[in-house]
Amino acid sequence: MDNNQIQKRSDNIPLELFTRVDNNSVDSEKITAPRYSYWKSVFRSFFSNPVNYIILGLVVIILFLSFVYPLFAHYDRASWQQYNEIQYGSLIDVSFLTPKQAIAKFGFKLRWVFGTGSYGEPLFDALWAGAQSSLALAFVCAVINLTLGIIVGALWGYSKTFDKIMQEVYNVISNIPSLMFITVFVSIVGTGFWAFVAAMTVTGWIGIAYFIRTQVIIIRDREYNLASKCLGTPILRMVSKNILPFLTSVIVTITASEIPSYISTEVFLSYLQIGLGSKNSLGKLINDNQTYMTNHPHMFWIPVILSSLITVSLYLIGQNLADASDPKTHM
Repeated sequence: MDNNQIQKRSDNIPLELFTRVDNNSVDSEKITAPRYSYWKSVFRSFFSNPVNYIILGLVVIILFLSFVYPLFAHYDRASWQQYNEIQYGSLIDVSFLTPKQAIAKFGFKLRWVFGTGSYGEPLFDALWAGAQSSLALAFVCAVINLTLGIIVGALWGYSKTFDKIMQEVYNVISNIPSLMFITVFVSIVGTGFWAFVAAMTVTGWIGIAYFIRTQVIIIRDREYNLASKCLGTPILRMVSKNILPFLTSVIVTITASEIPSYISTEVFLSYLQIGLGSKNSLGKLINDNQTYMTNHPHMFWIPVILSSLITVSLYLIGQNLADASDPKTHM
């Protein structure tokens, strides 16, 4: 472009938009595009939605009250029963109080905002002690099942020999109803936190592994994987470097659905009196308080609402993070 053309162009567009560049072969090879960071793009996409701030804040509050607050509350139902019997001589005056009645009797404190239970214990403390057990169970089961499911599923989808073996294993295990298996397992082994974890993880990983296997099969024969195979790249390295990074959004999606499902399963089985035994949990609270649904509805509905709030908020935050981690949504 000569000077006359530049001057003619500048009649319509400011001249400072153009910069004269020398014909230098080195400069012409430089890439002027900004650096791309996958995770920065993920979080940029995630936090671009204002609703995610609200949901994330709610999840942080739930986790804080579930794992930090009980450290200071030291909730124990039997201790509250003993204390109230000594203090008041009877539990009649302190049991089954509504939030309004509890605050009027004991003063405005955080532990009385949900009222009291059958022994005069603060329902607020009982709820978060139960939520701690339910969430801990969900997180432990999720870590075990996701780890096994992702590793086995990746190898399952890549190795055709391993695929033949695992396909038969999957056909047997997948035809056993999970709730029936957990019920029988707990009945044999016994109740308790780790017994329940074992019951939910012995076969819980197989469904995740099969889903990962399907995703791996879709991408295992792409050109770059075939090239790596021809160069003699080991299978484990190909799986960890070439395949699993492309399944980040899929793994986040699975996690988003798995954690709430474990909480729902625990609540449902505890409601059927097949739960964590004597250990407090949201399901046990709902089961214990179902008899008070008519006369003292706050004792039943508050744990139900809290368990629903926990599962829905965790599911939504996981789904929105899964959408943000999909490279197709990045600009």
